[in-house]
Amino acid sequence: MIDAWGVRARVMLVAVLPMLVLAIVLTAFYTRSRVADHEEAYHARGQAFARQLAAASEYALFSGNRDTLQRLATAMLAEDDVTGVLIVDRGGEALARSGYLDESLPVLSQLTPSRRLLDTPKTLRIIEPVVPSTVDLDDDLSGHSPGNALAAAPPPMLGAVVVDMSRARLDDRQRELLLTGSVAIVLVLLGSMMLANYMSRGVTGPIRQVAVTVERIGRGQFSARVPPVGGGTLRTLTDGVNQMAAQLASAHDDMSRQIAAATSELRASKDEAERATLSKSRFLAAASHDLRQPMHALGLFIAELAQHEHAPDAHRLVERIAASAAAMENLLDSLLDISRLDANVVQPNIRPFPLQPLLDRIAADERPGADARDLDLKARPTDAWISSDPVLFERILSNLVSNAVRYTRKGRVLVACRRRGDRLRIEVRDNGVGIPEESHDAIFQEFVQLHNPERSRDKGLGLGLPIVRRLTELLGHHLTLRSSPGRGSVFAVEVPLAKPESAPAGSESGRNPGDLGGLHVALVDDDPLARGSMQSLLTSWGCKVAAAGDAESLVDAMNREGSIPELIISDFRLDGRFNGIDVIRSLRAWKGTEIPAVLVTGDTGPDTLRQAQEEGLPLLHKPVRPARLRALLNRLPGRHD
Repeated sequence: MIDAWGVRARVMLVAVLPMLVLAIVLTAFYTRSRVADHEEAYHARGQAFARQLAAASEYALFSGNRDTLQRLATAMLAEDDVTGVLIVDRGGEALARSGYLDESLPVLSQLTPSRRLLDTPKTLRIIEPVVPSTVDLDDDLSGHSPGNALAAAPPPMLGAVVVDMSRARLDDRQRELLLTGSVAIVLVLLGSMMLANYMSRGVTGPIRQVAVTVERIGRGQFSARVPPVGGGTLRTLTDGVNQMAAQLASAHDDMSRQIAAATSELRASKDEAERATLSKSRFLAAASHDLRQPMHALGLFIAELAQHEHAPDAHRLVERIAASAAAMENLLDSLLDISRLDANVVQPNIRPFPLQPLLDRIAADERPGADARDLDLKARPTDAWISSDPVLFERILSNLVSNAVRYTRKGRVLVACRRRGDRLRIEVRDNGVGIPEESHDAIFQEFVQLHNPERSRDKGLGLGLPIVRRLTELLGHHLTLRSSPGRGSVFAVEVPLAKPESAPAGSESGRNPGDLGGLHVALVDDDPLARGSMQSLLTSWGCKVAAAGDAESLVDAMNREGSIPELIISDFRLDGRFNGIDVIRSLRAWKGTEIPAVLVTGDTGPDTLRQAQEEGLPLLHKPVRPARLRALLNRLPGRHD
């Protein structure tokens, strides 16, 4: 505990403690001596009273005069502190008694010629024997010589006197002495503390000034200095603190200048990064629409071209063009998806849905690639329902399965489910090349491809797994990886289980594309290339298409033809004041009926999706895959095979 004391407390302790100990020792010795002196004087006084009474009682005892003895006993009570007197004969019989005798003291059963003192906390009892006086006659008539007198027997005892004295006054005096000693100790303590305080101020005052100055320097007040005080070690200490403060002030000024310069550079870098981010956002906004437009048209033209009869070489060329276009679409989708996830514009729509249809779609999409590599791709059937965003979760599993197919040279890829309490663990297993443990985190970073040093485009851009991690974090799902080189990999996602729901009455499940022949379609798109490709594809499917760049032109064309549209397909972003939703509303109002409609857009922002959902319109993002468009057209109300 003393280690935590300050300098002043230690100085006061050193100054006060010796003086206090000395004062206590001296006072205790003095008080003890005085108490012993009073005790001795008290005993001597009591013995004097007893001897005086014994001498006065000698003749009365010899003669048996009780009255005289009683008067003597009563007279003795007039002395201070005497509380009781008893005179007994040699047989112990009481001849005179006066005052109060302490009954706690023992009663004498046998008298002896020796004096006795009995002391209790309240009473002092003195017992004095009464013996006859002897007179030595120095004559020749005596038959004894002086030498023989020493050997003579002691004279017979006549009786004894008992005197009881109260110790009250003696105790009061002792208490006064103790109180005086205590007061002396307190006065010494106070004086010592005053002296120690005075001395400690002289010692700790300069040290306190140094401490206050150091504290101010610690708070950043580098101009603080210690005034010159004392000499010797104290002067050396103050000079050292002042030098330290000067050096700290100089270092602080240098650091402040460096921080200001670094802050200026950082601000400039931040501004440059913000400008770069703004440019990136503008580029992605343009890519989201303008880059998707030609890709959309290209995909539709390729789909239409693939429906025609071609020579084997031409057919192989069309397939390669279609594969290249699909790769470009996937790369564009990955870039735009990662940018949307980083910008936090993706809002999940969590709801319960069955998992098996999703697994079936993924297996169907990835089976051609697996067959080309001679891989066995299987998805074990499950009846589980999960709670997630079906579109985003399908993207997660699709990326995992696609990666497994891409990096497995031979063997198989398996998608399996396991129930764990109220959660479902979906695993994508492969026996491919595997991933070293030190690279488990790196593969979830953008553009990292461990087994694609040549950056082959058929292996993607390295964005699949980063998208998977961001989507699992967005949905609150748990993603794990278990892999080692040469032993394959197991990617697992845990999702909450949900209770199965019955399909709403009158709902129809999606069917395989059927005959669209004779379907009257109203097509609105302000991009001539996209409009022409869509019109050509729909026409190849047997649809009757009325196409225009805006609603007015479309209404004029339909009025000339006298046709009523059975389906409306409109681009969302159009030239002028109206968007695709406005066009669909106006066409429905023109015909006075709820014509089935589909929105097509290159926008990937949440606002477009929200507006389409509020209007109850299905939304397809450009570039639209022809198979997906045809499947959607067959699922619209009123369409039957």
